[in-house]
Amino acid sequence: QVQLVESGGGSVQAGGSLRLSCVAFGYTGSTTCMGWFRQAPGKERGGVAVIERGGDTSYADSVKGRFTISQDNYATTLYLQMNSLKPEDTAMYYCAAARRASYCSLGSTAGYNYWGQGTQVTVSS
Repeated sequence: QVQLVESGGGSVQAGGSLRLSCVAFGYTGSTTCMGWFRQAPGKERGGVAVIERGGDTSYADSVKGRFTISQDNYATTLYLQMNSLKPEDTAMYYCAAARRASYCSLGSTAGYNYWGQGTQVTVSS
C-alpha cells in the first residue's frame, strides 16, 4: 500500500507562483508513475502533469511552459512548480501514483492505484 499526502496549496493572485508537494509513504517501490490531477467545481478530474520513474514527463497543453513536475531521487516526494498562475488554474489538486507504466497517462484517472486527499489552489484575478 502507498499513502500520498499533498501540501503547498493556497491562494495567490494571477501571475503568482505556488509549489505543491506530495509525499509518498509505504511501498513506494511498487509505483512506476506519479502525477498531478486537478478538479474544479462542476468539472471532471483531469491530468495536469505526469512523470515516469525514468524521468519522462508529460504536461497538459494548458500548463505547458508554466508548470514543472519533478520528483526526488527516491521517487518518494513529488513536486509541481506552478508559475504564471491564472484564475482558470483554480482547482483541487490531487497527487496520484500508478503501479503500471502503461497507465501513466494524463488522459485517464482509471489506471492510478493511489490518490491523495487533495490540496486547494485558488488564483484570483
